[in-house]
Amino acid sequence: MKKIKIGIFGLGRGTSFFKSAMLNDGEIVAFCDKDAALMEREAKNLPDTPAMYTNFDEFIEHDMDAVVLCNYFTEHAPYAVKALERNVHVLCECISNGTMAEGVELVRAAEKSSAYFMLAENYPFMIFNQEIKRVYDEGTLGKAIYAEGEYNHPFNGDDKESHLRWHPYPQHWRNYLTRTYYITHSLAPLMYVTGATPVRVTAMPAFEPFNEFEHISSMVGDRVAIITCLNDDNSVFKVTGCAALGAASNSYRVCGTKGQIENMRGTDNRMMLRYNGWDVPEGKQNSNEYKAEWQAEGDASMAAQAGHGGADFFVMREFLSCIREGRKPVFDEYFSTTCSSVGILGHRSMLEKGVPYDIPDFHREEDRVKYENDRLTPFYVNGEAPTLPCCSVPDFKPDPVRYQNYLDWVEEKQKSKE
Repeated sequence: MKKIKIGIFGLGRGTSFFKSAMLNDGEIVAFCDKDAALMEREAKNLPDTPAMYTNFDEFIEHDMDAVVLCNYFTEHAPYAVKALERNVHVLCECISNGTMAEGVELVRAAEKSSAYFMLAENYPFMIFNQEIKRVYDEGTLGKAIYAEGEYNHPFNGDDKESHLRWHPYPQHWRNYLTRTYYITHSLAPLMYVTGATPVRVTAMPAFEPFNEFEHISSMVGDRVAIITCLNDDNSVFKVTGCAALGAASNSYRVCGTKGQIENMRGTDNRMMLRYNGWDVPEGKQNSNEYKAEWQAEGDASMAAQAGHGGADFFVMREFLSCIREGRKPVFDEYFSTTCSSVGILGHRSMLEKGVPYDIPDFHREEDRVKYENDRLTPFYVNGEAPTLPCCSVPDFKPDPVRYQNYLDWVEEKQKSKE
């Protein structure tokens, strides 16, 4: 099998793709990162030393078939466009576009390119979500009419090392991360399982500042946004972005006209599959509790070597298989910009206390034109200040003493590097 030559942009997250790429006959030939010392260290973890660049425009001219974009959360689209313009396949970390205008630019570039764009969304490939899709595809649940996706990731604000790792300076995107934007871990699995596409979104916040911690960096006082999507097949999704409530969990539930399946919170990949009494298929019971298992021979051993419960392996396998087979990815530019639009417009709905927004269909040029100049954002981008509030309470600011404690941490960290 011919090896596919891969470049990785951004080694903070990018190093986690090394093993998955090599397991799928990919060859990492180039790095790009602002930290030259980091590239030198990570190069030692590969069988052959890759080329190293600190400038993306030089990096993307390297002889490569594909690029993995692992730069900052809000900054993927401009680099994806540059790669697609050079007919380099793109595997892009989430989200695909930080603004609506970037979504338009991404789709237009992808349509002109001979290369593929794929979102590197790994949660659909979690073992429990693969099991949900397997059961749904069998047809015994009937048509999906309602589904839930919850990505709940509370943090300990007093864990100094972790906090500084993920919030290294005051204007970092995580300090302005609204509760709707980090949407793909909850939404993408439901779209993948059911095939439904959101066409309208509304969102409501739960505002409760993080004053239980002595150190606060976030400019967001919301704990969660509850996001509701009406879909093109009349089904409804209820999802979160990145939530911070109760105990950490990743949970999914798909309800059809005949039955439902969900992974059980707080368990080791336990599933609950239930049917109406009059719709129990042969070989099943009303309630079926069991543990999800990898279905294909060899998947368990491969998954054990990759991150996110093995899901990173399947992301890379799908991406490289699409390239080899000339097959457009499911998580393509349209799928990806739909996910991002739900997060972006869901935030605007949340700021307006639940006013619904229609999700554009970026297949349609008339929908693109409406958003081609829409660059509103709650984040700092290229040093420019946000143009939208990041919190449902627009004038919210964290407790000044607790925020100063965070700033002192950052200053201490910077001095230790000098």
